[in-house]
Formats: sequence, structure tokens, C-alpha cells
Amino acid sequence: MLIPRQRIKIALRLWMPVLMLRIVVAHTPILGPIHPHAIIILPNKAGTEVLVCYEDEGVYIDTYGRITKDTVLQWGEMPTSVAYLQSNQVMGWGEKAIELRSANTGNLEGVFMHKKAQKLKFLCERNDKVFFASVQSGGSSQIYFMTLGQNSLFSW
Repeated sequence: MLIPRQRIKIALRLWMPVLMLRIVVAHTPILGPIHPHAIIILPNKAGTEVLVCYEDEGVYIDTYGRITKDTVLQWGEMPTSVAYLQSNQVMGWGEKAIELRSANTGNLEGVFMHKKAQKLKFLCERNDKVFFASVQSGGSSQIYFMTLGQNSLFSW
């Protein structure tokens, strides 16, 4: 597949209780350390395709490390946390906004802008609620949750 960017190798490792995945992706040049966010095993692909999220991008690859889609998931800003939701969506928490994207296509499905810049981290998902916390210096933090609606639009 042709991706209109200079390519380099990025190695990411994910430890799972039974399986060690070593995925090598040829993609975008990144200077300095790489900030991996998540390796999401896409459920409708029977474990043969994953979405690797790092820096401000995500790329779809198979279990052999080959790029499977021309689509590159591009976050509006570098997220501090990324998580897969049961609704087959990926949520990214940036300092200025929270983005909701389709896990299969990477298309943007919703954006929630913050009132002030802050680092947010995913905690967990239960039923139709997504829990996350603010990460503040000095050890204090605050816990928030969003309720996902029928069309996966969220309210805070």
C-alpha cells in the first residue's frame, strides 16, 4: 500500500496474559521517543487486524505488521489517553478536546471541547458510561464520566 509519507519502522510491544505481540509498523518519521497509546484488537476481524495508536496517529495493521488500510487515524491533537469502547469506537483524550472516532474507519464521530486545558486519563467503561480522571500536579485529581447515547453521542 502507498502512504504519502516517508516511512520508518516503529516497534511496539503489548503483553497479554497468554500472548506477546510484537508489531513492527513502517510509517511516519518521528524524532525522539515514541509515545504509544494503545494497541486495539478489532473485534470484527477475529483478532487478525489491530489499530496501533501512537503519538497523534493510528494505523491499521494485520498480525504480520502489514498495513491493511490506506486510512491513517489522525487525532486533532496528541491524546494523553486512548481507549476502545464497546460501541466499536475509539475515544482519545487530549488537553483541549475529547474525540470519539469509529474503530473501523477512523472517522471522527464527535468532539467535546474542554473549558480549560487539562490532561485526562481513561479509567474504565461500564454499561453506557465512560469514566476518566484529570491528572494534576500535586497528587490531586478529579473523576468524570460521560454517558454515551443511542447514537454514541455523548453528554457530560
